[in-house]
Amino acid sequence: MLKPTNLKPLDNYRLWLKFSDGVEGVVDLSHLVGNGVFELWNDYAEFEKALIGSSGEIVWNDQVDLDSIALYLKLTGKQPSDIFPKLREAMEHA
Repeated sequence: MLKPTNLKPLDNYRLWLKFSDGVEGVVDLSHLVGNGVFELWNDYAEFEKALIGSSGEIVWNDQVDLDSIALYLKLTGKQPSDIFPKLREAMEHA
C-alpha cells in the first residue's frame, strides 16, 4: 500500500512529502488556508504541526487531516486508475 514515509512543512503552506515508492516532492496547500476547518492554519504555527497519522493520512489535529493518496496524485499528476489498476479494469467494464 502506498503511504507517506516522511514529511516536512515548508514556508508558504507547502509540504515536502516522501512516499513508500520513493516519490518525493512539494505540494502547495496555500489554497486551503482559511477555508472551513483549515481556518486552523490562519495561525501558521498550526500548519507546521503536520504529522503522518496511523492510517497514512496527513494530520494536524483530530479534526483536520488530508488524504495522502490525494496529495500523491497532486504531486505526481497521476490519475487514481494509475495507482489502483483494479479501478481501471472496473471502468473498462462499466
